[in-house]
Amino acid sequence: MTIRTRFAPSPTGFLHVGGARTALFSWLYARRHGGQFVLRIEDTDLERSTRESVNAILEGMTWLGLEYDEGPLYQTDRFDHYDAAIEKLLESGQAYRCNCSRERLDEIREEQMRNKQKPRYDGHCRDAQVSADEPHVIRFRNPDDGDVCFTDLVRGELVFSNNELDDLIIRRTDGSPTYNLTVVVDDADMEITHVIRGDDHLNNTPRQINMLRSLDLPVPEYAHVPMILGDDGARLSKRHGAVSVMQYMEDGYLPEALLNYLVRLGWSHGDQEIFSLDEMVQLFSVEGINRAASSFNTEKLNWLNQQYIKDNDPARVARLLSGHLGKRDIDPAMGPDLVAVVEAQRERATTLEELADISLFYYSDPEAYSSKASVKALKPAALKPLRMAAAQLAELDNWEREAIHAVIKSTVEKLDTGFGKVAMPLRAAVTDGAPSPELDLTLFLIGRGAVTRRIDNAIAHIEAMGEA
Repeated sequence: MTIRTRFAPSPTGFLHVGGARTALFSWLYARRHGGQFVLRIEDTDLERSTRESVNAILEGMTWLGLEYDEGPLYQTDRFDHYDAAIEKLLESGQAYRCNCSRERLDEIREEQMRNKQKPRYDGHCRDAQVSADEPHVIRFRNPDDGDVCFTDLVRGELVFSNNELDDLIIRRTDGSPTYNLTVVVDDADMEITHVIRGDDHLNNTPRQINMLRSLDLPVPEYAHVPMILGDDGARLSKRHGAVSVMQYMEDGYLPEALLNYLVRLGWSHGDQEIFSLDEMVQLFSVEGINRAASSFNTEKLNWLNQQYIKDNDPARVARLLSGHLGKRDIDPAMGPDLVAVVEAQRERATTLEELADISLFYYSDPEAYSSKASVKALKPAALKPLRMAAAQLAELDNWEREAIHAVIKSTVEKLDTGFGKVAMPLRAAVTDGAPSPELDLTLFLIGRGAVTRRIDNAIAHIEAMGEA
C-alpha cells in the first residue's frame, strides 16, 4: 500500500502556523514512508473563500518548501462527485430532505439547552418525504445505535456512541455540499490512507466514518494533533502576534528554522533540538506526537532562528537580507559586500530584521550622534585621537584590516593613552554606537571614503557642541 496523506486548508485566510504544522506532519509522514502528499483546497464555502487566501496558502507552502505530489486540487471543481455521493445516500435511505425552518431549529436548541441536553437535530424530517421542489437541505441519516470505534494514531482507542451524533446537513439549501460530505468523498477519491489533522476535527471523525461506511468507501487511518497554545496558555490566535506563516518571513525568520521549531512543537526525538529536513524525514513518526497541547514559545523560535542564521551559507543569508535592507531604503550595492557584512554581524541577530537594523550603519552615515555611546564618547577629549587617527588612516596605501589595526595601535601609543580612549570615539564616529564587530573590521567594511567622512562629521559635531 502506498501511503498517501493530504493537507486540506480552507482558503478563508492566511496559512497560519497551526495549519503549517499539520501540513509539515502530513508531509513528513508521506516522505518517511516513501508515499505521496496531496494539497487540496477546500473552497466550497463560496462566501468566505477568496483567491487571495488561496494564493497566500500556496505562497506559504512554497516558502516552507513543502512540495506536494498532487494538487492543488479544488473542491469547487468536484461538485459532480459530491452530487453523485448524495444521490447514492438518498437512494439507499441514508440521507433525507429536511425543510425545518430556522425558527423551529432555534426552538429545539433552546429547549434542549434548558433541559441541559446536548443540542442536536431531533430527526423530525427523517420520514417526512419532503418534496425536492420546495426549499430544503439534505441530512445524513446517522445510525441510531451502536458505537463508532477507531484507533487514533496519536490518542489510541476511541469510542463514540451513535446516539450522541445527530443528522448532519450534507447539502445546503443553495445546493452546495458541506464540509463533512466533501471531505469523505475527497479522501476516498484521492485514496488518502492517513489523515493527520488538528484535534478540533476529532468530533467530525465518527460522523465521517459513518458516511464512509454508508458509501461503501474505505476508512483511512486518523491522527489528531493537539492544538497549539500561545505563550499565555490560551489557544494561539492573532492577539499572540504573528500567526501567519508569511508574517514570519516578513519578520526575518528562515523557513528551515520555522519548520524545525514546528516539528518540535508536539514531537520529539530524545533531547535533540536542531534537525535538518533530511533528519526530520528519517526520524519522524506519528506515534511520537505528544497527546498534550504544546505552547508556542517565541524565545525558543528566536534562538533556533539565530542558530540557522549563524550556520547557514553567508551568501544565502545575504540574498535574504537584501530585501530587508531594501525595505529600509538601503541599496546594498552602494556599500560593502553584503556577504562580508553577514559574516561580521550574524552572531548578533536572532532574525533577518534585527540583522538589517544592526547593519544599517555600513550603508548610511549617522544622522545625529544621539546614542548613549556617542554622547559618552564624543566629547572634547576625543578630538585629538580622532584627528590623529584620521590623519594616519588617510596616508594608508592599502585599506586592509592589518593596516587599519596598526593605525589604531599607533594612535594609542603616540598619545600614551588607553585603547578605549581611541577606540570608543572612533567606533562612535563611524557607527553611532550600533552593535559592531572588531574595530579594524568595522572600519575596513565601511570603507575609506565613508570612514573619513564620518570622522570629519564627528569632529564637527564635537566642535559644535563645544561652541554651544
